[in-house]
Amino acid sequence: MVLAGAEIALKRLPHLKFLMFGDEAKLKPLLAKYPSLEAVSDIRHASQEVMMEDKPSVALRQRRDSSMRLAINAVKEGDAQGVVSAGNTGALMAMAKFVLKTVRGIDRPAIATYMPTQRGETVMLDLGANIECDEHNLVQFALMGEVFTRILFGLEKPSVGLLNVGIEELKGNESVKKAAAILRDIDLPIRFEGFVEGDDLAKGTVDVIVTDGFTGNVALKTAEGTARLLVHFLRETFKSSFFAKIGYLLARRSLQRFRDRMDPRRYNGAMLLGLNGIAVKSHGGTDALGFSNAIGVCHDLIVNNLNDSIKHELALFEEAMSGLENAEQEDVAVPVGQAN
Repeated sequence: MVLAGAEIALKRLPHLKFLMFGDEAKLKPLLAKYPSLEAVSDIRHASQEVMMEDKPSVALRQRRDSSMRLAINAVKEGDAQGVVSAGNTGALMAMAKFVLKTVRGIDRPAIATYMPTQRGETVMLDLGANIECDEHNLVQFALMGEVFTRILFGLEKPSVGLLNVGIEELKGNESVKKAAAILRDIDLPIRFEGFVEGDDLAKGTVDVIVTDGFTGNVALKTAEGTARLLVHFLRETFKSSFFAKIGYLLARRSLQRFRDRMDPRRYNGAMLLGLNGIAVKSHGGTDALGFSNAIGVCHDLIVNNLNDSIKHELALFEEAMSGLENAEQEDVAVPVGQAN
């Protein structure tokens, strides 16, 4: 799947070159089946592999010569500009954070991806890297998500919303309310739209939806499950009778467009934002087309200098926060009493 996906990506982006990490004895004959890909690829032997059941801590300590770890090391050492993996998500995050480190001003990396909506696509983060987040984490996610969306979709000023249990200012936990207050008050070129609710994911109310990793992961899996349920219901409906089958034949082209729009392979490729390097997570169950799209996401973020843009945004944020704190201090009046 990985090699077939790289072959598709190479046809779209013929200037790409690849470092392939894995067991050379197994990888070399497989790569020979793709002559054009083989011509622009270099195999790097790895004696270990990260298993899907490995805990992140175990992978970090005991899989130092794994294909995943060596691929991340290649980004750190400058041999590669980005890494794409369909392996263990927790291990990838742990290794990438340990090797690449976080960008200055970012406390925790976040997983971001995009999904179809009524208006087009919406980016959401975090999707599982951070189960609990404070207001500072959420604000950092908002800044990174805004830059990510601007680069990925070419939007001049993406809109940003915080996922909450309601749009009223009094609703939500303290972290969400404090994050909203910061985003409203800071002087930054960020289009903050306030709170959004669960149904806004499908509506496409905003371009970027920010939340903690627990909520984001549940929301993403729920959306994926709902999409599969809709496809299942359609199939069952069109199999239900002879006339339903005739209806399917008449509507086949429209249904194909529907299927293409809902195809999860189109949206494959989740970015680990906040690291000193480009790391993209592909869904482990995708096929060649899906993996090629993850490579495409990685390519776009590299050529558009994602991390430089994030660093610039963070510098502006720190400046704005400093100005806000100074202004608040100037507004504090200290009463002085005089005895009569």
